[in-house]
Amino acid sequence: MNQQALSSFIWSVADLLRGDYKQSDYGKVILPLTVLRRLDCVLEETKSKVLAEYEKRKDAGVNLEPFLLKKSGLTFYNTSPMDLKKLMGDPDNIGPNLYSYIDAFSEPVRDIFAKFDFYNQIDRLAKAKLLYLVVEKFANVDLHPDRVSNAQMGLAFEELIRKFAELSNETAGEHFTPREVIRLMVDLIFIEDDDELSKPNLVRTLYDPTAGTGAVQEKEKAFLREIIRKVNDLFDGELTDGDQLVYVNNVLKGKMLESETLAEQARNNTKQQFSNSPDLGKALTDAIIDAMDAHNTMSTQALNSDKIKRGLLDILLGPAKLYETLRETPPVEGAL
Repeated sequence: MNQQALSSFIWSVADLLRGDYKQSDYGKVILPLTVLRRLDCVLEETKSKVLAEYEKRKDAGVNLEPFLLKKSGLTFYNTSPMDLKKLMGDPDNIGPNLYSYIDAFSEPVRDIFAKFDFYNQIDRLAKAKLLYLVVEKFANVDLHPDRVSNAQMGLAFEELIRKFAELSNETAGEHFTPREVIRLMVDLIFIEDDDELSKPNLVRTLYDPTAGTGAVQEKEKAFLREIIRKVNDLFDGELTDGDQLVYVNNVLKGKMLESETLAEQARNNTKQQFSNSPDLGKALTDAIIDAMDAHNTMSTQALNSDKIKRGLLDILLGPAKLYETLRETPPVEGAL
């Protein structure tokens, strides 16, 4: 399901609300139910394990949360045997059952719905005889991550926020960050720390205190996924994604960032001109040789294959952003 189809479907719920809700209040129903259905789908695969663990330990007098989180494999869980589809089996008790289902989530998720003030909307929908119809709409859409990625979900959510902002005579930018700004932010984040991040075996955490839909994190992950996707087509053997990512994005790129010659050429040439520099290929070969002891399998394959070396250069000049990083490197004082 693409983002446009998803946001169009969710927006169709507004047809049910028209007359009983002001347009500016549609978001009070649609946004929390979108979140609820997403969580519902995400928990689907491990729900039975969580329920079994809950039944096993609920009378043991221990803190259940660590056990349930482990079975969930996520940062949240739900201990109700219900889900949105099962709620549809009892129309007469849809309100109490929906309350019970939400209350069975772990505390951080319950807090989300409390901040949405969603319980008041459940009562309001029930009084208008709309609760079953609205929940049924969401129960019949598949928002599992295998069908709708985190990036698609974020885009759809932002589209809904934009529409609700327009209906409320607000500026959508007050509620989310435009994508072009996100791209700039992520580029700036990498530029400042590229020297550090190029060191082998270094781990850094990106903290976004106003994460919103997670678009910044998704953009960062997209860079790394693109590197992994391309590297997987180059090397043979039992190599993990992590091994290959470190080899290209940390080891090779880190060594090439030490070259003042490359940095000077990057600062004074276009990317196309820089990519044709004979010094670029030589620097890559030197970096591969230097990495031979620690990464013998990949370095050996690279040295014996022009195709692999061309592929590595494509990655380094593409998602690994070697050129952009070199351009931002300050000149070494006294260097020619």
